[in-house]
Amino acid sequence: MRLKDFKVISFACYGTLIDRDYGVYAALRPLMSEGGVALTREQAAARFVEHEALQQAETPALPYSEVLARVHRRLAKEWGVIASDDDHALFGKSVGDWPAFADVPAALRYLKRYYRLMLLSNADRHAISASIRRLDVMFDAMFTPQDIGTVKPDRGNFDFLVNRAQKLDIPKHRILHVAHSLTRDHIPAAAVGLSSAWIERRRQGTPPTPAPRHVQCEFRFPSLVDMVRAHQEELSS
Repeated sequence: MRLKDFKVISFACYGTLIDRDYGVYAALRPLMSEGGVALTREQAAARFVEHEALQQAETPALPYSEVLARVHRRLAKEWGVIASDDDHALFGKSVGDWPAFADVPAALRYLKRYYRLMLLSNADRHAISASIRRLDVMFDAMFTPQDIGTVKPDRGNFDFLVNRAQKLDIPKHRILHVAHSLTRDHIPAAAVGLSSAWIERRRQGTPPTPAPRHVQCEFRFPSLVDMVRAHQEELSS
């Protein structure tokens, strides 16, 4: 299997293209400071991800800014911090401040020359639009819970992606899903028969994460620029 065999690349956004952990940690620092909560970026992001998944499972149709506001409220309760509605709302609006990974804009511009690019996200269109401005590329399609009615890891999200691509005469075996999250993306993608590329994005100096045996990923790269290099090597071979 080669990267150049695909016609469509679908991306997860946050954690893959946008540095969610950095953005969340920066936006949570006032709450953590107020409560004297001492967590690393990775620890704070892990608590955020757990509450975000629970909240979105409960309210999949809720605008992402409101999801974030409710997650902030949940974290304040968990950490025993008194926070105002304005504090929760401010965190809810922080998604537009989350930065793109440094390698992403140039990598997307390169990939756009060879593939149709799609986004499959748990955030709503308003939140995604704020992030796309940081990515510096036009996507051919964007699918959100507003379109689908469910959130990842529900396999219905990936069935929806496959059906939309097939309407463009692109069969399933020509779609490559690219994401960071094994649980939200790679497991359900494999369940519907999609090939995937794991963008691991480990911190510098951190050893590679062993891929769980039950997770199927056809490709694995430390960053998006490494995926671009692999594609370039295929073209030159």
